[in-house]
Amino acid sequence: MTIKDNPEEWEIRATETPFVGNKTSVRTDEVVMPDGSVARRDYQVHPGSVAVLALDEEDRVLLIKQYRHPVRQKLWEIPAGLLDIPGENPLHAAQRELYEEAHVKAEQWRVLTDVYTTPGGCDEAVRIFLARGLSEAEGERFAAEHEETDMQYARVPVEELVRRVLAGDVHNNCLVVGVLSLVAARGGDGLDALRPADAPWPARPFAS
Repeated sequence: MTIKDNPEEWEIRATETPFVGNKTSVRTDEVVMPDGSVARRDYQVHPGSVAVLALDEEDRVLLIKQYRHPVRQKLWEIPAGLLDIPGENPLHAAQRELYEEAHVKAEQWRVLTDVYTTPGGCDEAVRIFLARGLSEAEGERFAAEHEETDMQYARVPVEELVRRVLAGDVHNNCLVVGVLSLVAARGGDGLDALRPADAPWPARPFAS
């Protein structure tokens, strides 16, 4: 048996979209089950996201902290954002987010990992990049708004972040997956063996 996810789509008898929001929507599908029965499945339709684990020369990860209303907490996170433009190259989106949220640029980019955040209730796909060779971005800082006006910044050593993850001190999905993937990659074939930044992404196909 090959341990690899594969595309598959079961028959949909009917579909409706009872809610359409600014960036996401909710869809209800009537899906035919293997035994022939039909079940209703509600899920959030999401454009997809990118996240950046930015690693500096002192082996520290660039973090931001901002308020997340659905969970009523201020969370430490890595820079991330929506794929606002259909078909947008995720690397370009990641570079934009790193600039806008942290005013930082990076010389080296690799794909760290790809994840579905909550596949039982949302179709969001996230590509997490590893960015190295960091430096201050040129030009004026991006004008922050809403939750971003209250953000805090930190650079935290990888080893400390791993301890924080395992202690249950940090909870953001992309931060947890990103830092543990980084450690796993180092213990495996090394960071230079990671996929190139323009590697195909079947979950969110893009133009080069």
